Amino acid sequence: MIEILNPTLLTRARDSGALVGHILQTLKGRSTAGTNLLDIDRWAKEMIVEAGAQSCYVDYAPSFGRGPFGHYICTAVNDAVLHGRPYDYPLADGDLLTLDLAVSKGGVAADAAISFIVGDTQPPESIAMIDATERALAAGIAAAGPGARVGDLSHAIGTVLSEAGYPINTEFGGHGIGSTMHQDPHVPNTGRPGRGYKLRPGLLLALEPWVMADTAELVTDADGWTLRSATGCRTAHTEHTIAITDDGAKILTVPR
Repeated sequence: MIEILNPTLLTRARDSGALVGHILQTLKGRSTAGTNLLDIDRWAKEMIVEAGAQSCYVDYAPSFGRGPFGHYICTAVNDAVLHGRPYDYPLADGDLLTLDLAVSKGGVAADAAISFIVGDTQPPESIAMIDATERALAAGIAAAGPGARVGDLSHAIGTVLSEAGYPINTEFGGHGIGSTMHQDPHVPNTGRPGRGYKLRPGLLLALEPWVMADTAELVTDADGWTLRSATGCRTAHTEHTIAITDDGAKILTVPR
């Protein structure tokens, strides 16, 4: 299903997006060496409930996961990149942490992810990988607007990632979003310009460049959810929800 939102729902989407952005930045500030992933999950739950919003994750049970996710945020550390299920793990100095959060408020969902290094140790290779995903996301957003096609966004994202030297996996990527978290169209992280669905005002997209340092192959963790790099290399993932408007793409998932 591809959903086009009316102005009322777009206003609600801005509220949902601002909440996601606020929670992610708050959690980033609290995530230090020694912080437990389960504490991050608990803090996310508290902020979602306090805002009168609903988690898109806790009861989520798609075909690619084992049963309901059961947590309020995805926490992926080092070689984990997607769908990281929180567990009893205290973060260490120098860990590369990705926080991925989706919530629904007023019947409209928003989805975003940030990657960052915990503590004082800042490995240059990890910083460069995070930077590549952020630049790829910016390129994808710049390519979005009325009349653009999904392939234009995919091509812009993939060009940045490829030029930075990272293999690209196309099993998981960006997606439409609206009354539910995952909708059509699928937005791969590489593609051919001029192909695919033509973007229209009122469409929401979650764009999410993610890479693994030296492989495009994923393996599934024993928890049935967490996806890791097949070689054990580090990973990074950056995501924003955007709205297509008559004036171009507007980023929704930033704090107000």
